[in-house]
Amino acid sequence: MRGGVVQPVIMAGGSGTRLWPLSRAGFPKQFLVLGGHDSLLQQTARRLAALAGPGLGVAPALVVGNEEHRFLILDQLREAGLEPGTVLLEPAGRNTAPAVTLAALRALEQGGDPVLVVTPADASIADETAYRAALQQAVRRAGDGEIVILGIRPDRPETGYGYIRADGPRVTRFVEKPDAATAQRYLLEGGYFWNAGIFVLRASVWLQALQRFRGDIAQAVHVAWGARRADALFVRPGRDEFSAVPAESVDYAVLERCPGVLPIGMEILDAGWNDLGAWDAVWQTLPRDAAGNATVGDAVVEDCRNTLVHASDRLVAAVGLENVVVVETPDAVLVSDLGRSQDVKRIVTRLGREQRGEHTLHRKVHRPWGWYDSVDFGERFQVKRIMVKPGASLSLQMHHHRAEHWIVVSGTAEVTIGGRVSLLAENQGTHIPVGELHRLSNPGKVPLEIIEVQSGSYLGEDDIVRVEDSYGRV
Repeated sequence: MRGGVVQPVIMAGGSGTRLWPLSRAGFPKQFLVLGGHDSLLQQTARRLAALAGPGLGVAPALVVGNEEHRFLILDQLREAGLEPGTVLLEPAGRNTAPAVTLAALRALEQGGDPVLVVTPADASIADETAYRAALQQAVRRAGDGEIVILGIRPDRPETGYGYIRADGPRVTRFVEKPDAATAQRYLLEGGYFWNAGIFVLRASVWLQALQRFRGDIAQAVHVAWGARRADALFVRPGRDEFSAVPAESVDYAVLERCPGVLPIGMEILDAGWNDLGAWDAVWQTLPRDAAGNATVGDAVVEDCRNTLVHASDRLVAAVGLENVVVVETPDAVLVSDLGRSQDVKRIVTRLGREQRGEHTLHRKVHRPWGWYDSVDFGERFQVKRIMVKPGASLSLQMHHHRAEHWIVVSGTAEVTIGGRVSLLAENQGTHIPVGELHRLSNPGKVPLEIIEVQSGSYLGEDDIVRVEDSYGRV
């Protein structure tokens, strides 16, 4: 491929359960900053934008995510100076094969037959120059009709990854996550590589391969795509139609069926790749002291070895620990054996089964208009700190069971109560009675911060009746 257009496809729909309590369903790991200043999503988008070279253009990324995260995706990419081409919103999780099919259909709809570079949003890369070189080579091969997978040279007998068996540049077979003995044998034999979940191919090649191996998925996604709705950068396939699509991964649906049938190759990615799938992987990527300890935030370790302490909100001190991970957030603390990081998902499953709020949300909850932080609560009261972005507005709403009192800390608030609209400056406040229609807006050019005190018989987030909303949540 001497020239053409690369279409990045970022898969941003994961939940990151093994990085709980930092990663939660409402704010999963792809949106976290685990090193440096950018989130994993922002890092991924920047790396892909840098693929451009002589005769090779890079289109704005297509991002596949879910409805709940749509404004997080948009806000984070815009903060990084990277406007996405389209955000494809899955109405239901159907695994990666249907998600890639949506991206391929969108790419073809925009014209031409671009080479798709499909990658998860949540991996870290240490050597971006090597990353760029490997992907550019994969793009050249894919431009000639090949399906190209990026493989990672293993440096340990890892049981948490799938493996690729390769004979030079050709993939001969895929292997499921092995047990420890098998993983050790793969390491000794050579010729086996970790499957990074990054692959490169033309949009038309994907659709043809999917039709060949899983025509039922191809047909069902086409039907859902035909029922799509577009709203600015957001494109939503038909809800009922997409929910009926068979759920299957890219690997099971197509890639594992290709060796011996379709041309499928591998490029080795020697770039310090890590999928950050669990806390032990995060520990491996962080700077460590002579005893193997890694700390983030206000953390102090004494006489510890091979330990990770991640402090978000307060001082965390550790003494005499070995092979332990400690993760502190404002509303939850995780303490685990470092070698059992994969089992954190069992805690998340249990929290979900018990309908605990810590399963889904942090104490600080991001919203399209800004965020709120529930700083205190008790019998019949709750106190929140609220930030509203410049020019943003909460919905016009009312509550059946609670009254609210607002005090402006900084900025200017435009307050609607019933039919009255007024402006509040710093240190001014107002009261919203139970059942009264109200709205909070920020007409200024700086963030608005207020303290909200709720009182009443029921203070749950589901006691919100939205009458009008700028974000489609009515």
